[in-house]
Amino acid sequence: MAHIDYIKPTTVRENVVVSLPDNNVLEGPIGATVEAFLEAAYPEAAAKELSLLMGGIVDGRLRELAFPITRDSSLAPVFLTNSDGGRIYRRSLIMLMATAVSELWPEAKVNVGYAIPEGGFYCRVVNRDALDETELKALDDRMREIVEANEPITKRVASRDEATKLFANRNDEDKVRLLEQRTRNDLTLYGLRGREDYYYGYMLPSTRYLHTFRLIQASDGFILQYPRKEVPSDLSPIPGFGKLVRVFQQAENWLNRLGVEDIGRLNQIVRQDRAHELILVAEALHEQHIAQIATEICERHERQDVQLVLIAGPSSSGKTTFSKRLAIQLLAHGLRPFTLEMDMYFVDRELTPRDPNGDYDFESLKAINLPLFNKQLLQLMAGEEIRLPRFDFVKGKSSEGSLARLQKNQIIIVEGIHGLNSNLVPDIPSHKIYRIYVSALTQLNTDSHNRIPTTDVRLLRRIVRDAQHRGYTATDTLLRWQSVRRGEKENIFPYQENADAMFNSALAYELAALRPLAEPLLLQVEPATPAHIEANRLLSFLRWVHPLSLSQQANIPDTSLLREFIGSSSLHEYHPGSIHASD
Repeated sequence: MAHIDYIKPTTVRENVVVSLPDNNVLEGPIGATVEAFLEAAYPEAAAKELSLLMGGIVDGRLRELAFPITRDSSLAPVFLTNSDGGRIYRRSLIMLMATAVSELWPEAKVNVGYAIPEGGFYCRVVNRDALDETELKALDDRMREIVEANEPITKRVASRDEATKLFANRNDEDKVRLLEQRTRNDLTLYGLRGREDYYYGYMLPSTRYLHTFRLIQASDGFILQYPRKEVPSDLSPIPGFGKLVRVFQQAENWLNRLGVEDIGRLNQIVRQDRAHELILVAEALHEQHIAQIATEICERHERQDVQLVLIAGPSSSGKTTFSKRLAIQLLAHGLRPFTLEMDMYFVDRELTPRDPNGDYDFESLKAINLPLFNKQLLQLMAGEEIRLPRFDFVKGKSSEGSLARLQKNQIIIVEGIHGLNSNLVPDIPSHKIYRIYVSALTQLNTDSHNRIPTTDVRLLRRIVRDAQHRGYTATDTLLRWQSVRRGEKENIFPYQENADAMFNSALAYELAALRPLAEPLLLQVEPATPAHIEANRLLSFLRWVHPLSLSQQANIPDTSLLREFIGSSSLHEYHPGSIHASD
């Protein structure tokens, strides 16, 4: 056996080295927080009155500012101008508001509802009358008082039983129901001024970051306005969104009618094997609304000579299935749909505008041959025969297509992202047009303080559809999503109030149907990648949803809008009003 005469003592390190973007390197004590390193690296962004620092990416994983760094790591900042940073800010702001409400009116609870497009949540205080102007001012004052005091937001892990008892004693029945789905025996709780709550996602370390907000009176509730990532230092005026608000109110009424106030209630229905009835009623509400829209179109066709139906909506809103089901309803009224594909009117590739990155911008209105599109619409409406264009996507060239002419009792249906933009059809008289906005405007939240963004539902739909029908991985879809969202913000959302009708394609049961399909796809996303951060976030709330069993999934009708994404739609090969060549 070898004899060892001397062992050199190991040097105990006291510092860690953090590698930042642009090859910057900082050294600091072991256990120093993400906040400390980022404030040293980005002093301008860490300004006291308006800090833009919301968190950090440590070795490829999203971390909150209070996270201690205990080994050499890579670190990238998460600003308020980032999507993840905005979520951290909004989540912390909700906790600030809920704490202030509980201090001013101990018997009251505040429910956070739908999001306002210009950056705000519609909120309502329950267990008491709606807040009047004086009370709303008092709430604003208390929130700002807590911000100025720079109160710490604490974090601890409690057992599931302890958390359940806490929420039960406070009569937070929504959270008690939610915890019935919890499989782990612990739960992270955040605390502010002695009041603890659950939030799925990271929080800010203290209230000093929450200077920018506004409370606005709104019917029987109020709007909690927050900064948008595009202009984080300012709060823009909120215009009227009357039509969109009415759709959200309709969604809330539907959920109340179905007895599904939150995810916890949905889980109870699924676990008790009562999902079949929920599916049938939710689908009946969809069909009822589509029938109402079809009836109104037919009435306007007779009264005002409406001849053109334009359908628009963001990605994965279910426009394709909606259009087909609407066509069927129109046929039942004696109106024959004539579908026109806007993609056939693309300009030649060399004339296509480019985006700031120099890539072809196929979502730009200028990518469409508007003069030809408008001319042929007018000719069709006048009963003339036209030669439709055909676009070769491989060659990027337009050529001549089929002959077409409207038959008696035919109405033109066009689906496309620009359908609500009046600049699409400037030559068509407005009384001849009926515009429809389609989107998944879910009102079903995890609980009273944890919202499920409508964009997340659409993203899950797209992940499942892309995997089943397009061969894309979840990583592919997640990496494309921000580009998709930019296009929606530019080309769809600014025009949604132009719609004559809004159709909410969300279904009360759909998260339970999407979970068993989306979860394994999200679990395949490679760790420590940008896509993994987003996948992990989606998984964190999906795990609160009890999945439908295979037998329960079978109860979803084959004409359901959801079938467009999960598969087995009987409408997949149905092409209503296919173009008839002129005899």
